[in-house]
Amino acid sequence: MASAELASTYAALILADEGIEITSDKILTLTGAAGVVLEPIWASLLAKALEGQNVKDLLSNVGSGGGAPAAAAAPAAAAGGAAPAAEAPKEEAKPEKEEESDDDMGFGLFD
Repeated sequence: MASAELASTYAALILADEGIEITSDKILTLTGAAGVVLEPIWASLLAKALEGQNVKDLLSNVGSGGGAPAAAAAPAAAAGGAAPAAEAPKEEAKPEKEEESDDDMGFGLFD
């Protein structure tokens, strides 16, 4: 990563750590104070990407993965209370499309 990219990321982390709203102006101020020249468009893009996000939660959940299935199971567990876990819904078997080969086009990868 380039130093400007790292500096803008660190600036966003500093703002999040201090509980300050992450804006492009604040990112530019912090990177400027660090002596890093950052184009305003990059600060704006980073601020828009993090808008409405809790950066601390994003950092603490980086390795958790698979958050959606756990969230989907939570309502079922709450509805059942102490009852045994309900059987997961069965997925319908979808016939897979056969991939078309290049043989019918008259050429291959190494021809």
